[in-house]
Amino acid sequence: MSKNLAYKVSQELEDAVIRAKDQEKVLALRQKRDWRSRLLLGLMLLGPGVLTMIADNDAGGVMTYAQTGSAYGIGFFIPALILSGLIAYVVQEMTVRLGAVTQRGHAEMIWGRYGSFWGWFSLVDLVIANVLTLITEFIGISVGMSVFGVPSWISVSLGLIFDAFSLLVLRYYRWERLSLWIAIGNLVFVPLALMAHPHWSAVLDAFASWHIPGGFTPQFLFVILANFGTTIAPWMLFFQQSAVVDKGLTVRDIHNGRVDTAIGTAAMVLVALALITLTGSMVHGLPGSQDFNIQQILVLLGQRLGPVGEKLFALGLVEAGTIAAIALTASTSWAMGEAFGWPRSLNLPFHKAPRFYWPGLVSAVIAGGVVLIPHAPLGFLNLAVQVIASIFMPAALLFLILLLNDKELMGKYVNKGWQNISSFLIIGLLVVLNGIFGLTIIFPNLF
Repeated sequence: MSKNLAYKVSQELEDAVIRAKDQEKVLALRQKRDWRSRLLLGLMLLGPGVLTMIADNDAGGVMTYAQTGSAYGIGFFIPALILSGLIAYVVQEMTVRLGAVTQRGHAEMIWGRYGSFWGWFSLVDLVIANVLTLITEFIGISVGMSVFGVPSWISVSLGLIFDAFSLLVLRYYRWERLSLWIAIGNLVFVPLALMAHPHWSAVLDAFASWHIPGGFTPQFLFVILANFGTTIAPWMLFFQQSAVVDKGLTVRDIHNGRVDTAIGTAAMVLVALALITLTGSMVHGLPGSQDFNIQQILVLLGQRLGPVGEKLFALGLVEAGTIAAIALTASTSWAMGEAFGWPRSLNLPFHKAPRFYWPGLVSAVIAGGVVLIPHAPLGFLNLAVQVIASIFMPAALLFLILLLNDKELMGKYVNKGWQNISSFLIIGLLVVLNGIFGLTIIFPNLF
């Protein structure tokens, strides 16, 4: 046995031992029938789904929803976001089954099943999308901390340090628990929406009279794509499947994984609706609201809700950027490790798996550096990143569907007919929207 192979095997054994200890705790709780044990089991298995969905309400998502509510109010986007949540659940449930059945991450499955060409294609897509999305996370952290008088270079540096700490110091279970505690902060936008005293009748009317405000324009289509891009993104597929594997979930845990994903979806939609309701009630209709950036929205919220409201929103923005940065750096590291066969678990310390940790850390440093470029168009950049994510998504979804329909791979856990129909409808919707958007760029006066 070569030295490299022996080293790799020793790392995998060390990782397997740590996972086995966690699985032992799960097995012990399963054998007990009292309600406390069942509750503890549920809490222990909670994690990948909630983290994926809450991290999906990232700083870029918060800014996108805030700008959407400011520009278009609550009429169209409240029903649209509920539909987006259902779409996200359908997509992410597939990653739970794929990870639990195969015990392999998404990148590893594509490379192993479809070869290096498609492996490189999916990996390059993911890394580009992740770096671009990380830029929006550091934008959010920087804008949020600026409310407290913290300069951008300090806030970005602190974000990078915390991101590196969580990735390098904590093993998977503690990393996940810390991330879940941070994720709870995402709910701060719900009381802020209540502070806005929205007209609930207008919220209900949004379902009865679903219409496009201002008509179907290229700008409206751009915002639609941005909202889809922040609801379903390529990194989510790679992240949740890898987290399921690193957590050690098996086919016995698929039901719990679905519950985990459903809880995360409900929280994601609730927060997104709160943001649309908040800015749709407090900012929409003001002169220039169609073009407000996040800094202007923050100032207006401060004027209308007071300093407490402004600071709570800023803290929510910092939280959203922090939790997503943690998830995105892990997603990049997992995908690179899976693609190239490196030891790839958060259970391994840095000195034993440096190649696994470096890609995520480097991607975060690049993104943080871009944010510090003077006079960068941060508002436009945020929406553009979400649109790019929606453009990359159909290809990522197609690989997922192919894998989920592979009977040799999935056995009885292959996709059911309705899941395939739903998945292809989602792909079709994204392709049509992207196609129309492309036409509006080529022919600006088409609509």
